Amino acid sequence: MTADLLIHNARLVATVDNARRELPGGWVAITNGLISGVGTSTDPVPAATERIDATGCLVTPGLINTHHHLYQNLTRAYPPMTSSPLFGWLQTLYQLWRALDEEGAHVSAWIGLAELALSGCTTSTDHLYLHPRNGGDLLSAEIAAAKDLGIRFHPTRGSMSLSQKDGGLPPDDVVQEDDEILAFSKEAVEKHHDRSFGAMTRIALAPCSPFSVTKDLMIRSAELAELLDVRLHTHFAENAEDDDFSIATFGCRPFEYLKEVGWLSDRTWVAHCVMPNHDEIQALGAAGIGAAHCPSSNLILASGISPVVELRKAGVHVGLGVDGSSSADSASLWLEARQAMLLAKLKNGADAADARMALEVATIGGAGCLGRIGEIGQLQVGMVGDVAIWDLTGIQFAGAIADPIEAWLRCGPTSARDTIVHGKAVVRNKELVSTKVNEMMTTHTRIATKMQQLNQ
Repeated sequence: MTADLLIHNARLVATVDNARRELPGGWVAITNGLISGVGTSTDPVPAATERIDATGCLVTPGLINTHHHLYQNLTRAYPPMTSSPLFGWLQTLYQLWRALDEEGAHVSAWIGLAELALSGCTTSTDHLYLHPRNGGDLLSAEIAAAKDLGIRFHPTRGSMSLSQKDGGLPPDDVVQEDDEILAFSKEAVEKHHDRSFGAMTRIALAPCSPFSVTKDLMIRSAELAELLDVRLHTHFAENAEDDDFSIATFGCRPFEYLKEVGWLSDRTWVAHCVMPNHDEIQALGAAGIGAAHCPSSNLILASGISPVVELRKAGVHVGLGVDGSSSADSASLWLEARQAMLLAKLKNGADAADARMALEVATIGGAGCLGRIGEIGQLQVGMVGDVAIWDLTGIQFAGAIADPIEAWLRCGPTSARDTIVHGKAVVRNKELVSTKVNEMMTTHTRIATKMQQLNQ
């Protein structure tokens, strides 16, 4: 059988498969978008219509981004918020984000997903919780961007229902009523959610946070997710402010509130998860919950260091998230993987984490968050053909001979040489395949300038 694509001559193929095989001189074959073969230099190499020579390269599963706010790249490095903690940061930026419309949602998603693809990302979520009045169908606009680029996309139909008049943080014109939110959520799933194996688009329901929606919406969202068989996502235990707010408002810690509203299930993955205590960690693991670890965002907002090592030991699916582009101010999953490794060492000791742990978090851990283990995040026959190819040659890798996986994450910075999604190149030789980059950058600059009110 002739494969559609053969990636061969790799310095090392890191499969992250169930046996965690690492194959020197290995190859990966893809047919009809799925992996049809994985082998070593001594295994027979199949014929292929297209071949990619990976000499000097590490080949890994495509990286998975489990938490993002794509529209926020329209306000990157905006000075009034660069030294603010979470709540102040949000209150400053909501006043700008209320101008978001379909054009802004489309171009920011396109730019954000393109940036992720350059960092080896093949699957991304997006937590789109901001829906300004008269802004249009923002979710469909960003899904169109993902389809145009060829990125596997898990957007969430996010929501906020508590504005400043209700004791929340956002202005009145970016929130919606509970019934309206649930109706739009159901419509989004019916319109966009693909349940087939290897699906390019899936939808989750995602009230922004316990402090931005009503308790009733949290409960009804969980019920609707169960009815529609989709996943649930929200911000959770992000920092000390989050803890204090929960105790003052609900009379309990965020974990107890999550349990109270029916979210303590394997349908749920949460963002940040910085502040759980020991008993809560064990309970999160027992429930099969996923956690999107956002190291750069947690650092820049001084939120704290998530207990990633403890969460993984407890059975929590820990994935990576770049978070909003105006908190982390970058969207490189390679950088987040490196930060995750370094922070785990800092928190738990030098021997507590390594590059292989970080690679697992960036791949199969993300698959666990999205409920797609056995489908994405591993290089195994029958799974989707999502692959990242990393060039380990050049000055920054001089002397890094003994261990290509450690070299990949300890040396650099680096970006993917090639990013393959469902067997098709999105990035080739460190350049986007799309011919729309200049057009999209021009549009993005125009909208960002207007949103930041720099021309007024």
